[in-house]
Amino acid sequence: MTTPMVKAEEVYKSFGSLEVLQGINLEVAPGEVTCMIGPSGSGKSTFLRLINHLEKLDAGRLWVDGELVGYREKNHRLYELKDREICAKRSEIAMVFQRFNLFPHLSVLDNVTIGPIKVKRQSANEAKDRAAELLQRVGLSDKIGAYPNQLSGGQQQRVAIARALAMEPKLMLFDEPTSALDPELVGEVLDAMHALADSGMTMVVVTHEMGFAREVGDTVVFMDGGRIVEAGKPRDVLVHPQNERLKNFLSKVL
Repeated sequence: MTTPMVKAEEVYKSFGSLEVLQGINLEVAPGEVTCMIGPSGSGKSTFLRLINHLEKLDAGRLWVDGELVGYREKNHRLYELKDREICAKRSEIAMVFQRFNLFPHLSVLDNVTIGPIKVKRQSANEAKDRAAELLQRVGLSDKIGAYPNQLSGGQQQRVAIARALAMEPKLMLFDEPTSALDPELVGEVLDAMHALADSGMTMVVVTHEMGFAREVGDTVVFMDGGRIVEAGKPRDVLVHPQNERLKNFLSKVL
């Protein structure tokens, strides 16, 4: 059987007295696009951050490509990995945030090459060649020497996608990548993500874009109150929902 790219088993996470995740069980197969939908505060973004070990889970187990995230297990107990080991594993998982997070003092080219050069120890020439290829892929070849403040929000987010791809990840996480964009700029980012999905990249996407979830998602997961309420094929979840809470949510967003 194929090893899941992501596997969550009874994952719990709290911030103080606030229970954000309450027993998440989920599998994402290699090459699959899983879209996570639900109201704000339902735990979607926290779950993404756990996958990348930007947050630490309180209970349960989380694996990426068959390996525990952030920990090793011995005698049924978890021991957190050293920072160097965590960084090495994190370099295999790319995350694209709402707010681009580009380095404002670096050009587009330097934003895309800094990770491969500093983390993966690629040569500058190799990193630049790869960056040029990726920027062409997201339609930004003409912006290679520009700086972030010279770009639209949609262009900045496409640079962020190219920067993530430059690390040659096995998994890409998207945390509401279009929510900070003006409506007319959303399409260009979704098109880049669509092409990425078509290339076979495994993706977990937190999104409010129901059209994207319906067209690109292999699985749609609806979360509410820190739990997975309903999950399945996009047509089943979005067109023929079974859960009343999901029906109510979709009535407001579709």
